[in-house]
Amino acid sequence: MPSAEAIQPEISTLDNGLRVVTTSIPTAQSASTAFLVGVGSRGEDRRTNGVSHYLEHMLFKGTTRRPTAPEISQAIEGAGGSLNAYTSRELTCYWNNLPFERAETGIEVVSDMLQHSLLAAEEIDRERTVVQQEIRRGHDTPAARTGELMIQAVYGDQPIGWPVTGSLETVGALQREDFVTHVEQHYTASNSVLSVAGNVEHEWVVETAARHFEDLRDGDPAEQAGAEHGLPEERVIVEERDIEQTNLALSVQALARRDPDRYALELLHTVLGRGMSSRLFKEVRERRGLAYSVGSRVGRHLDIGTFSVSAGVTADHQEEALEVIVRELQQAANEPVTDDELRRALDFTTGTFRLSLETPMSLGQRFGEQLLHDDELELPTETVARLEAVTAEDIQAVARRIFAERAFALAVVGPSASAERLASLLAA
Repeated sequence: MPSAEAIQPEISTLDNGLRVVTTSIPTAQSASTAFLVGVGSRGEDRRTNGVSHYLEHMLFKGTTRRPTAPEISQAIEGAGGSLNAYTSRELTCYWNNLPFERAETGIEVVSDMLQHSLLAAEEIDRERTVVQQEIRRGHDTPAARTGELMIQAVYGDQPIGWPVTGSLETVGALQREDFVTHVEQHYTASNSVLSVAGNVEHEWVVETAARHFEDLRDGDPAEQAGAEHGLPEERVIVEERDIEQTNLALSVQALARRDPDRYALELLHTVLGRGMSSRLFKEVRERRGLAYSVGSRVGRHLDIGTFSVSAGVTADHQEEALEVIVRELQQAANEPVTDDELRRALDFTTGTFRLSLETPMSLGQRFGEQLLHDDELELPTETVARLEAVTAEDIQAVARRIFAERAFALAVVGPSASAERLASLLAA
């Protein structure tokens, strides 16, 4: 891999409006192709919730050129590569990773999937059960279910608060016309980015993309509703289960992805809940023995975000653990971090950030998402410099901004005190 200073992505826009970003790494053995579309579950309505994720599955099921799923997978795997996709609340990404000399295969296959998918009704019906089993698996996994309920508790009944996978009912009712409409409304050139990283040259990628994406429709995508700020009325959700562990997730609404305080928030996240040196790990697990796992997480979307803390405790320790977690969050708002904490948090945050960008795939998807959502790129060196500019006062200020009003939402799965009891603890 080149040094951070040598990473210089290039951007071009095709005649149909498709943006192309390449990250050339001459020493790489691979070429990673990612096609990102600016729609996820928050671009759906109540009836079609889950269609973005379901459609992601369907684009692997056959095209006019490759009528079956095995033909699509064999085109990549037979060339020594791998392929997959993922859906989030605000984007859908289709990617593959190949030896660099087969880079055109990666671009051609993803272009085929995006432009020539059959969306056969019989395949939609067959895959319906698969998607529903994925939903059931999430429901049966306490930690995953807690995370899903946490999003519901902090965002409420609006698209950004709905599950990415949809529900058993919505997935069960989706028909072929819903997929076709979703593609027509959102899968446009101007709402998409092609990102290729690895041992490739920018001019070659642009020329290759222009040939293979000539059928990608131009046009403005359908508008998506903005997020409603402020906690919903039902901000504590308890799902009682007869299991050994109580899984809890405490959350507040936080910062959007472009908020200037996002670098301070990343360091606050490290101080509070990343790794075994974090305040929450040391206080909740090491000093008090209340939980095996405890940590924080930051979620950032276009116009809203979350800061959350999750833990797995016994029912007897639930209230104490919750009180300790809230106290640690409040302390971060009331007192600045020490110089030593700031230094360690900076080293951890910048170090893990740099390690996360070790592969062409990680760089390609990072730059693709930035170009899609921000219409500009932030180089890794720029990110590190902005993190290094954060002060202890900046961290305290962002903690005050998100914790001072104690506007907490809570989700619990397992044996638990009542929602009313937990709400009273959070309000105290």
